[in-house]
Amino acid sequence: MAFRSAVITFPGSNCDRDMADALEKVSGTPALRVWHGDHDLPEGLDFIALPGGFSYGDYLRCGAIASRSPVMQAVIAAADKGVPVLGVCNGFQVLTESGLLPGALLRNSVIRFVCRDVRLKVENAQSLFTSGYEAGQEIAIPVAHHDGNYFADEETLDRLEGEGRVAFRYMEDVNGSARQIAGVLNAAGNVLGMMPHPERAIEATHGGTDGRALFESAIRGLVGA
Repeated sequence: MAFRSAVITFPGSNCDRDMADALEKVSGTPALRVWHGDHDLPEGLDFIALPGGFSYGDYLRCGAIASRSPVMQAVIAAADKGVPVLGVCNGFQVLTESGLLPGALLRNSVIRFVCRDVRLKVENAQSLFTSGYEAGQEIAIPVAHHDGNYFADEETLDRLEGEGRVAFRYMEDVNGSARQIAGVLNAAGNVLGMMPHPERAIEATHGGTDGRALFESAIRGLVGA
């Protein structure tokens, strides 16, 4: 069975081609490209990706306007039916603004753009996205954001921790995120939001391959299901 994925492009997205390229290189099948103004998604999708960038110039709040784009109603409906959705960087912000994930991404505590490789700890290695890793494994993934400071109230944070929904955690204070959280899952485990960019870490010639296992995990789990 061929893997069928789609990458959503918003005005201001700048990592959509990277995401599509990563999905094609790992799966062997080109990703479908979907414009934010579309009301419907292609039929039979196995995987949806919301890429990084600066949708709508980050006006109002990062991801706030994009979360109201016409296509997001279809994305939310697909997620509710169990279709896996990955949101990276700005895509993570869109997921929180749309209500698919709890919390919010605030301005970095250091008040500057952070662009470098960071060390992450894999906290949950049992999800569709992370089964290719080992629990506690340390990986290196690049970040590039100005508003990646994950915030949620203590009750929500305790629930995320208790339910095993923290997927990745920074090994250092990168942006002020509560409890060093770098990526979270929804309750069903089919939606992942993360600030680091795994699509930029799939080839050794580009600096590392630690992000490749995320895509391999998802594709293996979906195609082999």
